[in-house]
Amino acid sequence: MRLNEQQIEQLYTFTRQHFVEWYDLQTELVDHLANAIEEQWQQNPKLTFDEALNIEFKKFGIFGFMDVVEKRQSALNKKYNKLVFSELKTFFSIPKIIGTLSATGLIFYLLRSFQESLLIMKIVFIISMLVCMVGLWMLSRRIKKKNEQTGKKWLFKEIIFGYGSFTGLINLPIQIAINLDGKNYPDWSLLLLSFMLIVLILLEYIILILIPSKAEDYLKATYPEYEISK
Repeated sequence: MRLNEQQIEQLYTFTRQHFVEWYDLQTELVDHLANAIEEQWQQNPKLTFDEALNIEFKKFGIFGFMDVVEKRQSALNKKYNKLVFSELKTFFSIPKIIGTLSATGLIFYLLRSFQESLLIMKIVFIISMLVCMVGLWMLSRRIKKKNEQTGKKWLFKEIIFGYGSFTGLINLPIQIAINLDGKNYPDWSLLLLSFMLIVLILLEYIILILIPSKAEDYLKATYPEYEISK
């Protein structure tokens, strides 16, 4: 005996009631539950749908679906991190590396020339922080609007649009600005600081612009059903 469409929809409702808000995770769990219930019916046809569902749900333990959600979040965050680092590496290969090194040299020259002006140096890092904050806020608004239009939330989509592990970068410029003082720094430390700032700017560009612009391609590659369900 197989589940009908109404029972499949009940499984989707069941996953939402148990705090699984992302459609991709709901679908994975529904497929798992549906197959498990059908196997139970083969062994004991007298079981009702609700009885079979409760038996299967108890196998997830006291935390229900939370372990599944956490593992999927971890896996997709790793996938996202690989995308970020992959895009970052392209800026250190020919011909982009020429622009990267030139930008580092320019920042080094400015910091070396104005290092005694503590205010100017701090402003550079504070601006970087503000750009990141505004960018993440705009990405958050974009995905919220899209979710309202489609009625479906995708976990990887939320990670791409501002909920990934790289959002912690927002604290880095603050920490650097706080620890700057007005003394004369050696050239090697200014060069390192310049390089760090360029890498930070590149990461912000990748996270806020480049990867979101390719989001549809990444989502189609991750979810075969994504195009159909939009």
